[in-house]
Amino acid sequence: MRLSARVDYALRAAAELAVAGSHPVTAVQLAEAQQIPPKFLENILGQLRRSGLVRSQRGPEGGYWLARPAEQISLADIIRAIDGPLLGVRGERPEHVGYEGPARSLQEVWIALRASERAILEQVSLAHIASGELPGPVSKLTEDPAAWESPSLI
Repeated sequence: MRLSARVDYALRAAAELAVAGSHPVTAVQLAEAQQIPPKFLENILGQLRRSGLVRSQRGPEGGYWLARPAEQISLADIIRAIDGPLLGVRGERPEHVGYEGPARSLQEVWIALRASERAILEQVSLAHIASGELPGPVSKLTEDPAAWESPSLI
């Protein structure tokens, strides 16, 4: 799975908003806190606002805040708002692709991969990220030293 810079920035900004609670935070404050290019962040915040995950207010008392409690916004919600479906194959959802012959079972692999992504990304909320206390099953996955390594190419 590859996460775009837009998703990375959106998740980091949303974590900052989760910590802020109902207090508006300006885009400049978010950008400075997470070292995100401000103009890039403005576009991302606009996407999150249009998706109903973030609210905003203009003016001297303005800024951004989460539209729902942090416990009710999953990482999957943020990813979908920015980049669309969690897993796509050539721009299609895995249930809409099909293969012939020996490659036929690839569709089932893509479906299983999406289910695995959902199992993690839908259970981790912004509140978990902001508190640093991940759900047990997610923390358990990180206990395996192999999880911290990327296999090298030969």
